Amino acid sequence: MNIRGSICALVTPFAADGALDLLAFGRLLDYQLAGGTQALVVAGSTGEAHMLEHDEFDRLLAFAVEHVAGRVPVIAGTGEAGTAKTVALTRRARVLGADAALVVTPYYVRPTQEGLRRHFLEVAEHGGLPVLLYNVPSRTGCDLLPETVAQLREHAAIIGIKEARADRERISALAELVRADFVYLSGDDGSAGEAMLAGAAGTISVVANLAPQAFRALCDAAVAGDHAATARCHAILEPLVEALNCAPNPIAVKAGLPLLGLGLALPRLPLVELNDGPDRARLHQALSSLASLATAAG
Repeated sequence: MNIRGSICALVTPFAADGALDLLAFGRLLDYQLAGGTQALVVAGSTGEAHMLEHDEFDRLLAFAVEHVAGRVPVIAGTGEAGTAKTVALTRRARVLGADAALVVTPYYVRPTQEGLRRHFLEVAEHGGLPVLLYNVPSRTGCDLLPETVAQLREHAAIIGIKEARADRERISALAELVRADFVYLSGDDGSAGEAMLAGAAGTISVVANLAPQAFRALCDAAVAGDHAATARCHAILEPLVEALNCAPNPIAVKAGLPLLGLGLALPRLPLVELNDGPDRARLHQALSSLASLATAAG
């Protein structure tokens, strides 16, 4: 399975009454495909997975699989705090047609490295899908260490890791674990170029929701090892990446949806919509500047 390059961690659009907005989701999927996105993550943390009901997860994932129709891999977010629940949701994602599972480290419970090792092996052994490990300590309260990753990659069903830690030591350590059957994917937009130049095969991105074409250009340049082109692409995207850091994800990225005709800005509680003010204005300016650059280039 070729999961690499520019990968979008999709938001989940909601209608004004709080229901899933599958029409808007379809527009978002088309926008990603037209912009060159190479794989899609459905119901990850950016997709507000933990605010979705079971039937909504089913409808969202089934819709994406049918709409995409095999053009790019569809990866389902199936990580839960408990191992049995994670295995069950991964099996459900397989039934619904997902190509792989993105499995975040169990959140809040703070397992040991041995607990993490055994958790992921259970999911790999019994979940029925290829597994991408996902490490994001700032959200989960635990850190999947590179030495544990090195053990886990020996399982044939564990095909890679999304690593959201952006420090150079971690980037370097994970780059050393790359091999033909195990990919390292960046999970941090701000350091994505650096990670890919160091050996990451791609990036699972939030900013790609709003700028798929520009993010694909960054990935192409960095994976090819073109430092100068990577720097230029990073400079173009940096104002938008920084603008999205004004609030917990996905509050800010969803605020950009209406500007692109991709849906409403509404997250679900306990997340709230981005207020009018400097942060929203900065986001609007970053998107306007990107659009102007795209027009000039076209």
